[in-house]
Amino acid sequence: MRRILDGYRDNATIRLGGVSMIASDMVDFVASDIRVFGAGIAVFLLILLTLAFRQLRWVLLPAAICVLASVYMTGLLGLMEWPVTVVSSNFISLTLVITLAMVVHLIVRYRELQAEKPDADQRWLITETIRSKFLPSVYTALTTMVSFGSLLVSDIKPVMDFGLMMLWGVGGAFVIAFLLFPAGLATSSAGMAIANKNDFTAGFTSALAKLTDKHGSGLLLGYLLLMLVGGYGVTLLTVENRFIDYFKPTTEIYQGMLQIDRELGGTTPLDVILDAEPGFGEDLDEYGMEGLGITGTSYWFNSYQLAEIEAIHNYLDELPETGKVISLHTTMAMLTQLNKDVPLDDFTLSVMYGRLPDNLKKQLLSPYMSEDGNQIRFSIRVVDSYPDLSRDELLKRIHGDLIEKFSLQAEQVHESGLLVLYNNVLQSLFKSQILTLGTVFIAIFLMLWILFRSFTLAVFGVLPTMLSAGLILGLMGWIGIPLDIMTITIAAIAIGIGVDNSIHYIHRYQEERAATGTHREAMFNTHASVGRALYYTAITITIGFSILALSNFKPTIYFGLLTGLAMLIAMLANLTLLPALLARRRLHA
Repeated sequence: MRRILDGYRDNATIRLGGVSMIASDMVDFVASDIRVFGAGIAVFLLILLTLAFRQLRWVLLPAAICVLASVYMTGLLGLMEWPVTVVSSNFISLTLVITLAMVVHLIVRYRELQAEKPDADQRWLITETIRSKFLPSVYTALTTMVSFGSLLVSDIKPVMDFGLMMLWGVGGAFVIAFLLFPAGLATSSAGMAIANKNDFTAGFTSALAKLTDKHGSGLLLGYLLLMLVGGYGVTLLTVENRFIDYFKPTTEIYQGMLQIDRELGGTTPLDVILDAEPGFGEDLDEYGMEGLGITGTSYWFNSYQLAEIEAIHNYLDELPETGKVISLHTTMAMLTQLNKDVPLDDFTLSVMYGRLPDNLKKQLLSPYMSEDGNQIRFSIRVVDSYPDLSRDELLKRIHGDLIEKFSLQAEQVHESGLLVLYNNVLQSLFKSQILTLGTVFIAIFLMLWILFRSFTLAVFGVLPTMLSAGLILGLMGWIGIPLDIMTITIAAIAIGIGVDNSIHYIHRYQEERAATGTHREAMFNTHASVGRALYYTAITITIGFSILALSNFKPTIYFGLLTGLAMLIAMLANLTLLPALLARRRLHA
């Protein structure tokens, strides 16, 4: 259609829009984002690895592991015949990020051991790296899988499929990283450790350690206030959004939808279907109504009920959110006009219905009334660009008004169409995913309790991730970004990756605390080791995902920017809030 229209655009202003185009362009934008931004993120990761580690093998080896994990993930989707949807469109980016996070921790630990023992042979370095990082990495993989597994409780199949995809993806990434990392190093010598002069990363993590050491109490109070602000913002979250807001104003789909909404009756279809009263038709034979034709046997197709249909039609047409409304009243108004503006009586209606040719009946009556006349349909197009559009509120208002104002029974009134479908999707997401985040945190808390064998450490390990997820959701609530089928996954991603940082930090902190005997020295040593990995991971994710801001699909833009911000918050919380909490534990132990 676009190719045809391109031949006429010099002679006219042509717009293309509608529901089919919304679906088509969403898929096209997602496919383009997978190709362009997947490659762009990969390039960013290579650049950042080069700047961070300054050795060719620490660029090529992580890149090879990430590529293999992505190929595994893509091949798995093909073998399992899982289609990539809008929800799961960023699976390659997420696979790259999760795999890279695992590898960065291994690289940092290897380089740390190499700096401590420059004369150590390669076998010892590899073995000790894997030994020290295997247990925390197992738990980080498991907690990430639990986080993505929370998506399986959704009633929306694409969301459930995305959760299942990432379950397999995280498990595969873990196996690939812990097999390929030692295998890749085993074929080379240890080489010389490179000491970075003027190391910004060391300065940054050391500064955070000093800040936490001097102002721990103030940090705890500040984070408490942030959690309260974020918590209130979560109460402001909404799932109400408009299709037109998914696209930039410069896109063809946006301009076409706006034109249709303003001039041609609205974009989004909504059907209101009304049944006959319960029990209608049981005693028609007793009163001899069968001989009167359809006006005697049907509930709606008679002069009395046609007046009621007109009133309902006018009510629906006058709603500010609705555009064009077509119903049986539309046909009857045309027939009345042809009858010199005299309404048709029951006898004329019955004769007309019996003699009307099938082709005309299919056009004028069948779309809006069942064959027996006991069910009618109002075809409505909703103006998607209406500023105060609230799908859920609109549907509830229509349903309630039809019952209260027109004395219909609840079982007579049904709503259907794309507007109802998408509203149900979003409402289901809100209830099944957001409200189950507590269950996810409980599951992760129990896993941390088992890992660290300490109730207090398990609580401390969960708090930075809760802060990160809460602040992101709260920010969305404060600035009015609605939840949708893409942004709903940000919380799961923030939890999955954020808790990984906590596990690595606490695990290393315990080792340093046992070796040094003091909290302060253990904290500074942990910041200088694990803190580096947290910094590298957060920066690569944030900068890499920021490229998604160039997409034409706004949910992708929000996903990229908010996911990156969540990683920054998680990194800062794990390098300030977590050690401040650990200091209080040791202080009162």
